[in-house]
Parts: sequence; C-alpha cells; structure tokens
Amino acid sequence: MKFNLVLVTIVATIFGIGLEGCHCKIVQFIFGDSLSDVGNNKYLSRSLAQASLPWYGIDMGNGLPNGRFTNGRTVSDIIGDKLGLPRPPAFLDPSLTKEIILEKGVNYASGGGGILNETGTYFIQKLSLDKQIELFQGTQQLIRGKIGKKGAEKFFREANYVVALGSNDFINNYLMPVYSDSWKYNDNTFMDYLIGTLRRQLKLLHSLGARQLVVFGLGPMGCIPLQRVLSTTGNNCREKANKLALSFNKATSELVDDLVKQLPDSSYLFGDAYDVVYDVISYPIKYGFQNADSPCCSFGSIRPSLTCTPASTLCKDRSKYVFWDEYHPTDSANELIANELIRKFGFSRVDETGVPSPAPAVAPSPEY
Repeated sequence: MKFNLVLVTIVATIFGIGLEGCHCKIVQFIFGDSLSDVGNNKYLSRSLAQASLPWYGIDMGNGLPNGRFTNGRTVSDIIGDKLGLPRPPAFLDPSLTKEIILEKGVNYASGGGGILNETGTYFIQKLSLDKQIELFQGTQQLIRGKIGKKGAEKFFREANYVVALGSNDFINNYLMPVYSDSWKYNDNTFMDYLIGTLRRQLKLLHSLGARQLVVFGLGPMGCIPLQRVLSTTGNNCREKANKLALSFNKATSELVDDLVKQLPDSSYLFGDAYDVVYDVISYPIKYGFQNADSPCCSFGSIRPSLTCTPASTLCKDRSKYVFWDEYHPTDSANELIANELIRKFGFSRVDETGVPSPAPAVAPSPEY
C-alpha cells in the first residue's frame, strides 16, 4: 500500500520564470504508484490495477471515476492545491500537449508500479519507476523540440520532482510467495537490492536535470485493511510489514543524505509521515475518525474484496473512515497526511494572494 503517499511538491518557488521562447511556470514531475496515480492506469487497457469504476471519485468533480484510487483527492493534489501549484495531468492522458506540460508538468504515477521492474507483474500492465523515467526522457525530447535545448535545460532544472514508491515492492512482490523475490532474498538482502536500484534511479534523474527532489517514505503498510485480513488474527496489523517499512525509511533517508553529498547542486529531501499515520490508525478518535481498520467501500462480509466496485457497499460517512478501500486512504485521511507533510517541511504558498482549494463536499452514500 502506500501511505507514502504520497506525493507532492517541495521547494515551492515563484511562477513566471522566463525561458527561451516561452514564459513557463515552475511545475512538478511526479513518479509514483496508486497513491499518486491520477489516471495513467485508466489508459492501460490490460491493467488489473484500476480505479475506473464507481465508487472511485465519488467526492470529486462530477462524482465519476477519474483514475484516482480514492473517493476524492490524492495527497499530491492537496499539497499542490494548498501551495498554489498546478496539478500535473497523467502522462497517458490523450489530451496532454507540449503546452500543457510547460504549464502543469506531468504525473507518471501508476497503480501497481514499484521501484523494481518485476513488482506487480500480476497486474499485467503497470508502469515501474524505470519505465516512468523512460517516459520522462521522452517528455524532455518533446520540450527540447518546443523551446530549444537551452530553454528546456533551464525548465527541467527549475522543476520540482517527487518520487513516491516502494510499498508495492513489499506488498505485491517480496511478501507474496508467488514472486521469486520472496524466496531469492531475505529481509536484508532484499532491502539492499531495493535501495541499490533506487540509488541508480535517483542518480539517473539527477543526470536528467532533477535538482529539487523529494523522496517519500512508507507508512505503516502492515496496518492497511488488506494486510490486517491476511494477519494471523484477521484483524491486527502485520508487524513484519511495518518493520520492513521502517527499515526502508531508514535506508532511504540515509540514501538521500548520501546523494546530496555526492551529486552537485542537488536539493534532495526525504519525506516521512510514518509516525503520524500510525498514530491516526492507533487513535482515530483523536483525529476525528471513527474507523481505522476496515475500508469504507467493501463487499459486505467478503474480505478482502481488493477493489471498490458498483456492487460494493459504502460506509455512511466517508469523512470518518481512514481507509477508502483495502489499500488506499480516504480524502479525509489524505488531507491529514498532506497537512502533516506541509508542517514538517514548512511549505508556504507560491501565491499568497490565492486560497487553497476547499475539500470537496462529501456526496451522500447511495441507498441499497
């Protein structure tokens, strides 16, 4: 799962930087999994990781599915809105143009994607981090053709970058015996393999011009509804998964610190929301929630149902649930996580005259 949520931009800077041939905004390039996906998997016709059916998106826009794996906004949506930054569209959206890229950036995140290419293969189609970076290289070629080599270089060096993956590499790879990685490695050797791969990928992004970049850690993935169902009691958090998340966060934090020393002119940060998410799950009432261990959208007593479908039953008040489905947080939980990350980093709006987009009004649950 991914509390890692998710997501988002850092180092908010001013709009209106003049480039060769255009006046372009500071934009975001987001690399991630389903916690950051805003519609890429919708265009992967054979992918089994989909948020294309009701009731996904019920509390956003027209209330129809929009490719986000939640009832409303993602963490990156919320942080970007509060900082006054444009929302990057999905790379695979057929309406994406060079002009839109220069105006809003691009989101390459894909449900089921991981740091490792072999992660999530049973979803049939998904974009791994390597593939997302490959698509980013194609984006760079397009922009060079639009505004010239010098202007493109400045545009990409001024942009913000977000890398938010890792939970699938455990939940949909290492912790599942159907994957060879589950028996080829132990906890230590798998972590070395995973962090070594991430190191290569982050260095590649730096070589492609990424200078302002945040890497997000993992939340307590052993406490998502799916992992609870798979626990020995059928209700408790899976401590093995949580320990792996903490180990990943420690190793990734050290990796980011090391890269900042190695890579010239780099401003790389590590974002960690593990503690606050764990506290919300442990003491939901304290944060205004009533349920932190089961999904709002479920198929009755049949668990796990994995995805939310039109045949699923919705909870009466989605704002009181931490989890939307077996994997993903609700809009309300995402807002709490986003606010914590903004507080930790001391983010401020790029445009102090504007106001953040309000939380969407929660639509009434359908009657059954």
